[in-house]
Amino acid sequence: MAVERRKGLAVGVGRRDLLAGAGAALMLAGCAVNGEGGRHGGAPEAARSPLALTPIRATPDRITRITVCTRPFRAQGPRLEVERIGQKLVVHHYGHGGSGWSLSWGTGLVATEKAMALGERDVAVIGCGAIGLTTALQLQRAGAKVTIYAKDLPPDTRSSFATGVWSPDSRICLEQYATPAFKALWARMCLTSFQAYQSLLGLPGTPIEWVDNYNVADRKDHEEEEKPDNRPPFADSLRHDLLPDLTPHSAEVPAGLHPFGARLVRRNTNMVFNISSYARLLLDEFHANGGRIEVREFHTPADFAGVAQKVLVNCTGYGARALMGDTSIIPVRGQLARMIPQEDVHYGLFYNGVSFVPRRDGFVFQAVGPDDYYGYNDDSIEPDRPLAEQSVRIIAGLFPPPAFG
Repeated sequence: MAVERRKGLAVGVGRRDLLAGAGAALMLAGCAVNGEGGRHGGAPEAARSPLALTPIRATPDRITRITVCTRPFRAQGPRLEVERIGQKLVVHHYGHGGSGWSLSWGTGLVATEKAMALGERDVAVIGCGAIGLTTALQLQRAGAKVTIYAKDLPPDTRSSFATGVWSPDSRICLEQYATPAFKALWARMCLTSFQAYQSLLGLPGTPIEWVDNYNVADRKDHEEEEKPDNRPPFADSLRHDLLPDLTPHSAEVPAGLHPFGARLVRRNTNMVFNISSYARLLLDEFHANGGRIEVREFHTPADFAGVAQKVLVNCTGYGARALMGDTSIIPVRGQLARMIPQEDVHYGLFYNGVSFVPRRDGFVFQAVGPDDYYGYNDDSIEPDRPLAEQSVRIIAGLFPPPAFG
């Protein structure tokens, strides 16, 4: 996720809304932001009532784990195409940038349509992350018998280390590749995924939920001008441009109604994925539908010959860079500091380049950097403890010291 900075004030729009997975993270309401606030103009009633936000016990000693993932960005967008490799027909389905979980049901449907059109009903899926699992379920629902082959299974896949927020246009492609055809495809995939997530609300374990988020900015930042950036922009405002009313619009919270002093605050609402319970739900449904998983590692495309199925769907994410020799995949590093959750904290924050996501399977803190290119082309996976602790302290600085005693 990212944040759009207008004269220094971060406001939620597209990928720049993030608390993003490297995403960055959570402020992306995906809607136009204007001075009127609210979906239909005028501050919503909730914004006129004082906020009662329980302070977060954000101290470094409560960090339980630091994880790093490498999101698979492709300038052209996800690879969704069929290739013959030896005697196999391979549907490539990888390269979603920071939008893997968010778009998985929509892109999985497109990959399923391509696979089923090849005439086989016994299909292999390579990879068991966010893309592999949802694609396997889509194939099952279409009538296929599915076997997943993967080196790693949840909770050890790369996508298990994602931020866990709805960010369907986070580093999905560069703006120059967002053609009318791509935009139409993206809109279809986004809507398909959005509706799928609405059907998962309220389930045991709370795999998916809506959460209010507060984008906080110091007033001095509001006066700062953004520095020119000549790097090619990401197409991170697709929701704003194509689906402006898909999720609630953000609204300003007036001073005196929030606990953050003289700072500027905007509120929006976004979906959060509690990945531990969500991945378990997907695995349980896959097995209940007769699916089978075989732990196997593939080193080159020639290894595809070793599986019995004639049709394979390649959902290997960043792993496709080495497996397929696909150098169009660029790693985007993202680090999460996981923390002991609190039952009474159910809101997200973005402040001073750090996002806080109140996941029930462990609070998440993430430094998202000053711009969309933070972590770009960085394939390192070694955790940075000082950065994790700094991220926690930045969020802690929003609350008075007694809150952390």
